[in-house]
Amino acid sequence: MTRCIRRAAALCLVLLVALLVNAARVQVFEADRLDGNPGNRRPVLARYAAPRGNILVDGQPVTGSKDTGEILRYERTYTDGPLYAPVTGYASQTYGTTLIEDAEDALLSGTSPLLAPLPLWSDVSRTTRRPAGNVATTIRGALQQAAFRSLAGRRGAVAAVEPSSGRVLALVSSPSYEPGLLSGTGSEAATAWARLNTAATRPMLNRALHETYPPGSTFKIVTAAAALDAGVVTDVDAPTGVPDPYVLPGTRTALPNAATGCADASLAYAIRWSCNTVMAALGVRTGERRMLETARSFGFNDPDLRIPSRVARSNVDTGMSPDQLALSSIGQYDTKATPLQMAMVAAAVANGGDVAHPYLVDSTTTADGGLVRQTMRRSYGRAMTPSTALRLRKLMVDVVERGSGGNAAIEGAEVGGKTGTAQHGVGNHGTPYAWFIGWARAEGAARPAVAVAVVVEDAAARREEISGGGSAAPIARAVMEAAVSLDGKG
Repeated sequence: MTRCIRRAAALCLVLLVALLVNAARVQVFEADRLDGNPGNRRPVLARYAAPRGNILVDGQPVTGSKDTGEILRYERTYTDGPLYAPVTGYASQTYGTTLIEDAEDALLSGTSPLLAPLPLWSDVSRTTRRPAGNVATTIRGALQQAAFRSLAGRRGAVAAVEPSSGRVLALVSSPSYEPGLLSGTGSEAATAWARLNTAATRPMLNRALHETYPPGSTFKIVTAAAALDAGVVTDVDAPTGVPDPYVLPGTRTALPNAATGCADASLAYAIRWSCNTVMAALGVRTGERRMLETARSFGFNDPDLRIPSRVARSNVDTGMSPDQLALSSIGQYDTKATPLQMAMVAAAVANGGDVAHPYLVDSTTTADGGLVRQTMRRSYGRAMTPSTALRLRKLMVDVVERGSGGNAAIEGAEVGGKTGTAQHGVGNHGTPYAWFIGWARAEGAARPAVAVAVVVEDAAARREEISGGGSAAPIARAVMEAAVSLDGKG
């Protein structure tokens, strides 16, 4: 009898050890594979079992969560969805996440290890979810609203940054969409998805970050910076010796001017009235190497720029012939830029030549307000010398006070700017894109409050009115007025 009991006990011990070994295999070694199995519904159910963290503007949430009572319990909601869609993106139970909802998804969904009370707590406790954290953006609501209201549904975009820090103050794409329509899993979400993705106006395209446009004459600021730093121009008021018309090197093609008085014009006059001939010739004299170096220092040709959402690569071609370089120097040929990139150009001038790395997330916190991460200022690089930046600031102020950018002037503030048009379409017969880049400094302020870039695709104006700032400059003025007002209030 005793022998049988011993054998039974040994067998039970073997079975217990086997059970423990199998449990360890499943819970430790096989856990990740099983969690990632498409047939495992538990992670999906857990993801939507609690409210999602919020995205904040001016300290107030512009997102929320609603209890649907369904299996996937909580759906994302948005306050002023179309206004902030280019910032928040969407969080959909069907179509995934985009923009901040995607870049900060781990924190907003409560899965980030940074939310754990102690290091390695998740590995020890096997707890994968905690109360979701919140994301505070750098967006200022007054600037966002001014840009959105001024675009008034026209196709285009606005990007505004604080020159000294790189904080993104406004990011608007128009026309926009309601991201809350995509939050659920029902037929309404599917219908909205199909409608938005087939709309001719492409409302889900983030034109401020993901669309690139020929920057036209606004790129002349980059060309001027390269020419001044290279010593090609030493006196901005001296004649440049460039004829009007200017024949593109190696061709018989004469480059026209929309402005008058461009023959043998100075750099100051060429910037004030946007002379194509002078700026194209200066780009050729500066040379492709120096032009590319300067463009790269502003942010062009960078495929890895993130804010933290991905930003499309702005382009200046390499290996260009002299005639192609001439056209690139006035923002044509294959030169393309996002509105955010051109805001960085204006910001570099306003900030003494130093380009602050743009960023959209100011800080992240736990559900109870504990700081998880604070974004610190980073320098992207130096685009030009401080002396060149000072001269360009004066030239851009001259554009607003005496030249083509008068519609951007703000009483009681110093405003610098550059207007532009960009030809496109077959044979350049499309309605030109209207551009304006600029910056503004409040009276008595130590430094500019904002740098802004505006592009309007469907500018309802004659070409000469567009090049004079008729479409884009008033939008920029509204944004800069809001920034100057906030800066004046401290």
